[in-house]
Amino acid sequence: MHQKPKINYQLVLNKTLEQIIKEGKRPSLLLHSCCAPCSSYVLEYLNRYFKITVFYYNPNISPESEYLHRVEEQKRLISEFCQDVSFIEGKYEPERFYEISKGLENEPERGARCLKCYRLRLEETAKEAVSRGYDYFTTTLSISPQKDSAVLNDIGKNVSEKYNIPYLYSDFKKRGGYKRSIELSAKYNLYRQNFCGCVYSKREN
Repeated sequence: MHQKPKINYQLVLNKTLEQIIKEGKRPSLLLHSCCAPCSSYVLEYLNRYFKITVFYYNPNISPESEYLHRVEEQKRLISEFCQDVSFIEGKYEPERFYEISKGLENEPERGARCLKCYRLRLEETAKEAVSRGYDYFTTTLSISPQKDSAVLNDIGKNVSEKYNIPYLYSDFKKRGGYKRSIELSAKYNLYRQNFCGCVYSKREN
């Protein structure tokens, strides 16, 4: 069995950005954000190339008080750090997360449950992007050292083809991205949680 060749998604992103510069336009991007700290570096990096709207859709987060805290931190970061970025809050529908998690409650982090969760959030982002006429969609998730960028980009590719909208390939942890997100989190005194957000990830901490 042949292994798929490893793709350097930072190089793929570089080529996309070079093309955008060449065309002289600033396309619109719907950026799914998992939290303010992870979005900080991504916004700093991409804002010069795209008209960005942050889409906060994370039905996996619980309890609701934790979800609301993260939403407010996301909005605060935008207002203090990059005021030309727009914000859309998706529906908080934890029942959808529990539905896709049935039978996978005991899966480890980065297992089958997480893959379904990534797909749920990326599909919702793609649908929102199509309905509002965005040029691209992507997610901040690849900035985490705990997330496999190849897996995320494969899901993004699949969702992109399903909804006929370009996915911005990325591996935001590259170029010191994760380290920079920690620096920006400290600068803006952002709430940094120590678990992904769902009850299962909290149980593993």
